[in-house]
Amino acid sequence: MIFVLALLPLSLMAREQEDADARPEKEKKHSLGVFTGFSGGMMLHGGYLFAQDPTKVFSNSGLGSFDYVKGLPKDGLCYGLGGALRTHLINHIHLGAEGFVSTMPLMKTGSNVRTAWGGALCDVYANWGKVRPMAGMTIGGGAMKRLYVPENDPTTVQISDTTATVYNSSYIKTPFFFIGPYVGVEISLTKHMALLIRLDYMLPFNINSQGLSEAGKIVKWDNFVTPSGPRLYVGVMFGRLKKD
Repeated sequence: MIFVLALLPLSLMAREQEDADARPEKEKKHSLGVFTGFSGGMMLHGGYLFAQDPTKVFSNSGLGSFDYVKGLPKDGLCYGLGGALRTHLINHIHLGAEGFVSTMPLMKTGSNVRTAWGGALCDVYANWGKVRPMAGMTIGGGAMKRLYVPENDPTTVQISDTTATVYNSSYIKTPFFFIGPYVGVEISLTKHMALLIRLDYMLPFNINSQGLSEAGKIVKWDNFVTPSGPRLYVGVMFGRLKKD
C-alpha cells in the first residue's frame, strides 16, 4: 500500500524538482533552505526473533497440554521486505513513513509467525562525504499472525458410525502498537541512488493472549508481544538524497 500511495507524491516531487533546477541559483538555494531532498526505496531484511517460552510464540488456545506446548520452538530466523518514503529537512533530518512484512517459519510444517507493520519514521543523520550515519525511531502499528500446524495433522477419528477428519491447526491474529529504534548508514552510489544498511529492534505492545488455561488472565494492553528481536535491513534508496 505504501508503494502505491508513494507514486503520487514522488511524481509531484520529481516535477517540483525539475522546476527547482530550472530556477536561478539564488532562488534555488532559498527554496531549499528547509526542504533539502526526498528519497524512497525498498529494503530486504533478515533477523532473529525469540520469546521467553513457546507459549509466547504460539499464543493460541487448543494446542493441547502444557507439556506438549513446552516442546515447541521459541525462537527462529525471520525474513521479509518492505519500503520507505522520506523527506529530508535541513540536510540532517529524515521524516517519512515505512511498512514491512516479515515471516518467521517454524517446524517445517507450514507453521509460522507473520508480522506486518507500518508507521512514521524520524531520524537524524550526519554528512561525512558519501557516508551518512543515522539514528532514529519508527512509531506505528501492525498485527502478528500466528499459524500452528502440527506434524501429525490431520487425524481421523470415529464418531459413532461416522469417520471424521480432525484438524488441530490453529490461527490467531494479535494487533499491536510499536516503537522501533534503529541505527544505520547510507552510502551514496550516485547523486540520486544510495545503499542503505539499517539495524532495528521493534518493541510491540498490546494483547498478548497466552492461550491455554490462562487466556482470560493474560489479556492486557500493556503487554510486550513476542517473538521479537533484531532485524538487519539492506536496500537501495532513490531520489534527491542531499542538498547540492
